[in-house]
Amino acid sequence: MTDIAREFIQDSRDFLARDYMPKIEQCVAGMTDEQLWSRANDASNSIGNLILHLTGSSRYWAVEVIGTTPIGRVRQREFDQRDPIRADRLIDDLRAAMVDVDRVLASLTERDLLETRPARGDESVRVLWAVYHIVEHFGMHTGQIVSMAKAMRGEVSFSE
Repeated sequence: MTDIAREFIQDSRDFLARDYMPKIEQCVAGMTDEQLWSRANDASNSIGNLILHLTGSSRYWAVEVIGTTPIGRVRQREFDQRDPIRADRLIDDLRAAMVDVDRVLASLTERDLLETRPARGDESVRVLWAVYHIVEHFGMHTGQIVSMAKAMRGEVSFSE
């Protein structure tokens, strides 16, 4: 494997595990169920919904699209959830999904990155695109969670 492919895969894994996940965990730590599931309005998501969405989306793109193993995801359920799920369960489920994601990413070869996989109906994407999407999508929602947590709790500090 070339250095570029190896670095891309490792950097992708590191962004998810060492940057984004700890930020989400620190934001959620100490939040009440009310804070975790509060919404600015009906058109907005709660932090709880965003965590459910990251769990489903990350696993979908890694396990189902890249790994070609159907997971039976129903995306809309991630946003429709209104009954509170405890923070520890949400984080445990997200961590489990990220273990699955990391396992798939760690197994990729340079050749895999250029292969095409079916996704969302009749769409197809390169594995490289799917990896990039997992990371950028996770980063985008991490930023939303950080912003929402700061609005509710005040300053949220991150150990780096």
